[in-house]
Amino acid sequence: MKQITILLALLIPTFCIGQVVKSYKKHNNKIVITLDKGELYLSPLTENTVRVQYGLEMKSQIPELVFTSKVKVPDFKISESNSLIEIATSKMTVVVDKKSGALSYRNHEGKVFLSEKPDSRILKQSSIQGEPCYVVEQGFSSLPDEYLFGTGQFQDGYLNIKGLPRRLSQVNTQIAIPFVMSSKGYGLLWHNYGLTDFNPVDSIVNLKPVGTSGEAITVDVTTTNGTQKETRQDGVFTGNFTVKDNSEYAILLDVGQKMARKWQLTIDGKEILNFKNHWLPPITSTLVKLTSGKHEIMVTGEKNDLPVVYYRKVINETVFRSPVADRLDYVVFVGNSDEVISSYRNLTGQAPLMPIWSLGYIHCRERFTTQDDLLENARAFREKKIPMDLIVQDWQYWGKYGWNSMKFDEEMYPNPSAMVKELHEMNMRLMLSVWSKIDKESVLGKEFDKKNYYIPNTQWIDFFNPDAANYYWKSFSEKLLKPYDIDAWWQDATEPENDDLVNRKINNGTIPGEQMRNVYPMYVTKTVYEGSRKDAPDKRVFILTRSGFSGQQRYATAVWSGDIGNDWETLRRQLTAGLNYSITGLPWWTFDAGGFFRPGESQYTDTKFHERFLRWFQFATFCPLQRVHGYQTNTEFWRYGEKLEGESLKYLNFRYRLLPYIYSQAADITFKNGTLMRPLIMDFANDTKALEQNYQYMFGTSFLVSPVISEGVENWDVYLPKSESGWFNFWTGKHYDGGQMVKTAASLSTIPLYVKSGSIIPMAEKMQYTNEKPADTLEIRVYKGANGKFELYEDEGINYNYEKGAFSIIPFEWNEQKQTLIIGKRKGGIFNGLIENRVFNIVWVDESNGIGIENRRLGVSVKYNGNRIGILRK
Repeated sequence: MKQITILLALLIPTFCIGQVVKSYKKHNNKIVITLDKGELYLSPLTENTVRVQYGLEMKSQIPELVFTSKVKVPDFKISESNSLIEIATSKMTVVVDKKSGALSYRNHEGKVFLSEKPDSRILKQSSIQGEPCYVVEQGFSSLPDEYLFGTGQFQDGYLNIKGLPRRLSQVNTQIAIPFVMSSKGYGLLWHNYGLTDFNPVDSIVNLKPVGTSGEAITVDVTTTNGTQKETRQDGVFTGNFTVKDNSEYAILLDVGQKMARKWQLTIDGKEILNFKNHWLPPITSTLVKLTSGKHEIMVTGEKNDLPVVYYRKVINETVFRSPVADRLDYVVFVGNSDEVISSYRNLTGQAPLMPIWSLGYIHCRERFTTQDDLLENARAFREKKIPMDLIVQDWQYWGKYGWNSMKFDEEMYPNPSAMVKELHEMNMRLMLSVWSKIDKESVLGKEFDKKNYYIPNTQWIDFFNPDAANYYWKSFSEKLLKPYDIDAWWQDATEPENDDLVNRKINNGTIPGEQMRNVYPMYVTKTVYEGSRKDAPDKRVFILTRSGFSGQQRYATAVWSGDIGNDWETLRRQLTAGLNYSITGLPWWTFDAGGFFRPGESQYTDTKFHERFLRWFQFATFCPLQRVHGYQTNTEFWRYGEKLEGESLKYLNFRYRLLPYIYSQAADITFKNGTLMRPLIMDFANDTKALEQNYQYMFGTSFLVSPVISEGVENWDVYLPKSESGWFNFWTGKHYDGGQMVKTAASLSTIPLYVKSGSIIPMAEKMQYTNEKPADTLEIRVYKGANGKFELYEDEGINYNYEKGAFSIIPFEWNEQKQTLIIGKRKGGIFNGLIENRVFNIVWVDESNGIGIENRRLGVSVKYNGNRIGILRK
């Protein structure tokens, strides 16, 4: 009911206080505009970025968490007319309407790309846990043909979120990032650390329970106390509402519990929502067209739900509203998607290079139960010659010592040091699940409890308290990092799960939890990253966690999409979820390939599940991280039969062959603020048809990926975005013009995959692990038809020496007119493993050369010693 209470509070009439401009003053880093009431700060942050802050009192007790990097304030000029004030940098102009105080934004060409709606800036006094705060809201006009993406990882299935309401809060399978990217050439970060309503909906449908349906069933579910059984039965709720116009309407369903089990809603007998999982976010939304008049609505959920449905007519506007704030605060970036994300990272922190082994295969299951169990399966990967770099020990290895006691139960894990040593001898790494929750009855938990280091009335550590965070890391380092040489950390449930900041004070009772509700995961990963850099300075940090926030990329953090199901609809929703997460500027994302919740024992022989799994795994191959996981499941490939094992091995080999390409793209993330998993808006913002594709994306600069997301497919329609030079089918080498839909062969062993003309793709030999063989011989595939460039990046792969210049960049450039490939002079410094002399096998791709994973008839083989050479195609 707490979620409902917040929304009901927002239904109290709000007002827009005086916005007429009275005066302004220029400072070195901002312009302060005095309005009828309050002040408006406009702060140019970079040439293409401005921060907007409005409040009655501009002092804030909330720390600056997102914008941590120091950058030089750009030059800016102010001009004034009778009606306007204009603040201009070289790339954007902010226009202030003196009469209304509303802002609009022009790009360097003088074109308006974003405008505040007049009278939509709201600052309303409120309180939370007895502390004063404000409800803040800002509306923006949206052009009819605008496409919007972002707000993080959601399970509602939408990629274009224009007009869609979303409740931005952290919960299992949902990651709230208050950032959107527009097809009109801008990005917007809503700078608030608490719950935010994106396109809020305030009209309520009153529902009443009318009974239960179906039989009660008992299921095994994961909880913060381990695996538990839960009995569930459907409840049915009905109501009605009336709309005035024939139009599109936004519908938001809140089930009234902390987690949902299903989203099922019908309007006038027509099914609008129907999606199930063992755990779902409590709120979801959709868009639906309705005729004017009365409509009957029915919600089917869990019998203990207290559902509420909200609705509103969709109009051309975008609105952000935060119920807990000390001022209105947002940031506008102008430019294409890469320019926006680059500016965002320059201000919020670069993403460090992940260790190269994290980009190979990551093997998970829930869970290995003993040291022998883990090692037996690790050895089997090597014996069967199935590539793998990182194996994961999930929860409950602590056994009798209590939840997350940072101690192995020796009855199950008698010698963790020997276990890690054997893994390292097999050229494998270990990731360990370490939570931000500690059992209060454990020895370690009693120490935390005595020091008052918990969030009150929970078992979650209060990372907002610096002393608690430091003590957590001290324990972590002394009990796990230093004794065992563990390589990577799985920070589970960092939302924190159950929304446990609500109605609780944090940092020794000084701050309402709602004020910092969405940034808990940032504090957790910051603690682990900074502690690791201090105590293990020669080892790259790799953190996998279940939640994130803007700026968290600077802490070597990857996220995964939580405890998802395994069906086709869930697979589809992971695509849209991951793409909307990636567009927010956080580059490392993955999911449980095959689904976390699986069919049980039948999965090992069920051919329908095998088909789904292979489609999941094909998608995972072209994901920033390739990993498998599964609840109560032995996930090793060989347990599913020869066919699944063989097809999986094909894509593992594919991933490892592509490592030079993938690692170079990872370096592009770190050095040039790049993005690996790229929604089509990033490369084809002017192609409307491309923007309409929910399930296609670019993997780096070259690959167009279109995962199969339906059963029984032999052919798959792929849209090839408009491109002057066209595309090559990776599997056949056939060339196609862009701007068309192409029916593509997509048997169970084939993921539809195209390569952009002008691409240069380095491919390695097959490997069992990322450092098995020196990359002294690489295949270089050249996809003709357009000029192209590629930079092959290499370094030591496991440490931070690259920060001191210990890396190598070899530039490749294809000149289409001259039909010449130039391999440029090597750049960078000396490092351990630098290959002074090597061989590049050049392949000019066509329908008989360089197709598929194996086929690679050579064009020419050249020796390279670090100096520039040119190769003419004959």
